[in-house]
Amino acid sequence: MPIIKSAKKRVKTSKKAAVRNSKTKRSLKSALKAFVRKPSAAGHSAAQSNLDKAVKKGVIHKNKAARLKKQAALKAKAAGVKPAKAAPKKAAAPKKVVAKKAAPAKKPAAAKKPVAKKAPAKKK
Repeated sequence: MPIIKSAKKRVKTSKKAAVRNSKTKRSLKSALKAFVRKPSAAGHSAAQSNLDKAVKKGVIHKNKAARLKKQAALKAKAAGVKPAKAAPKKAAAPKKVVAKKAAPAKKPAAAKKPVAKKAPAKKK
């Protein structure tokens, strides 16, 4: 058992992280297995979503997720599942064109006068 306060805190946080990671892994595995058992558009999107979440949380590597997504897409294609279409986006309201006022003409920069040099101090 740790003695130092920071080590005790680390044990607590690592336990919480382990629980969170195991839940993410479990949901990922169940989504992938459900899709493999019965390929469907909803199952495919759920599997991809869970893969993305696992990568975002750092549970699996992004390249592994890409590989699993590709495998799932191949299985979906072989099963004849069409990809689920994304919800149509609302058309953005056209932006109003506002004529900009012309910037006021800047005065030409006044030429700086050269700084007069001081005469060297006279020796006595």
